[in-house]
Amino acid sequence: MATALVTGGTSGIGRAFATELAERGYDLVLVARDQSRLDQTASDLRTRFGCEVETLHADLAVRSDLDPVIARLSETDRPVDVLVNNAGFGLNASLLDEDVATQERAMDVMCTAVLILSGAAGRSMKARGQGMIINVSSVSAWIVKGNYSAIKRWVLTYTQALALELSGTGVQATAVCPSWVKTELHERAGVARPKLPGWAWVDGSVVAKTALDAAAAGKPVAIPTRKWRVAVWFLDHAPKGLSRAISRKITKSRRSDG
Repeated sequence: MATALVTGGTSGIGRAFATELAERGYDLVLVARDQSRLDQTASDLRTRFGCEVETLHADLAVRSDLDPVIARLSETDRPVDVLVNNAGFGLNASLLDEDVATQERAMDVMCTAVLILSGAAGRSMKARGQGMIINVSSVSAWIVKGNYSAIKRWVLTYTQALALELSGTGVQATAVCPSWVKTELHERAGVARPKLPGWAWVDGSVVAKTALDAAAAGKPVAIPTRKWRVAVWFLDHAPKGLSRAISRKITKSRRSDG
């Protein structure tokens, strides 16, 4: 049976990926910081789907914690067929803050870990001639909301470059760029969810299905829902002032909720 490794697989979009992959017949390797959540999620998925679920306790901001994950991705007798780099968190920090610890941690988890784990998976998958790497970016990559937008733009560009480098190897790299998803991200970042119309929100299960189908079809970028694909097209082609205006509106909506 094929195996998928999901970082941040115990909640939100990562949990949705784990569930969708289990439904598609994959065994799982879940990576997260919270051991109790790992154990609970693994037990639930085993019960619901009858799949094998391994757990790896790791804080992806800690370089040494990446080593067991790299080792698992590099195994040849138990290959990982799908890697989902999902782990991440929201940022509620000014770019002018003197203390940049949160910013550094965000870049470690959502950039450095993505770079290192994608590379490990890519080398192993390329040697076997098959595999999929899915990196979770965001439509925030098309706006200018602090370092989070910058990070997600990096994920998008990096994944497109990786897909180009892997072209013809049988390995596909895909960046999935969801809009706003109702997860714990905003609460953990200490910010209110932005006041957006209902259509702007996307369910995590839709994100997972869209990403997996796009990767299987050889697409380097996946944007869940037709409405957001149209919106991103306009952001790509509209004057740059539009993305700044949208960013200001989102920032104002959060501040007004205090």
